[in-house]
Amino acid sequence: MHARTRRQREVLEYITEFIAERGYEPSYQQIARAIGVSSKAGIAKHISALENQGLLLRSRENGSFSLNLHPKSPISDLVSEVPWLEIPESAGGNEPNDDPIFISKAIVEDLSTKPIHAFRVFDDSMINNQICEDDIALVEERKFARDRDCVVAIVAGEEAVLHSYHRKGGEIELRPANEDYESIILGADKIEIIAVMRGLIRSRI
Repeated sequence: MHARTRRQREVLEYITEFIAERGYEPSYQQIARAIGVSSKAGIAKHISALENQGLLLRSRENGSFSLNLHPKSPISDLVSEVPWLEIPESAGGNEPNDDPIFISKAIVEDLSTKPIHAFRVFDDSMINNQICEDDIALVEERKFARDRDCVVAIVAGEEAVLHSYHRKGGEIELRPANEDYESIILGADKIEIIAVMRGLIRSRI
């Protein structure tokens, strides 16, 4: 099924491209500005029509609406669902938002031939590598790493970190890229590699 009017097509195409590039949905104000509509109410009307046509899914949470492409929408063939990386409960649990993010299928396929997951960066320990708090790291699940790989690791079963991996004999150094943070150096039996970073989605800020 295709959007029935030119404005509906413009709204759907903008939402699709926005989600594919950034991994989250645009606001009504952003959509209105992008397609040259002055009223957010007009955007709401177009989105309601697209929802009725089965091209968009709209849900309400904490008093605000969120948008996603309908899984059966033809345009959804352009994007891939990327689930959140599972983090053991003992190390902080999983990402609070269980809904997958949507990213351009071409981008995902370029990152790795293996499934890609998302990991929310929760501090600025890698800021000198242009990885900031609230960014989304796109990672490949893997139990091993090479020197200098940026990895998600579980430290002593208690903490999940995103740091640079360095092997030193029987020890592993997890090195931050921020002088305000110290390296973590422990025996290899105390550090569990769970994923290797393949890409990054910048935060909204």
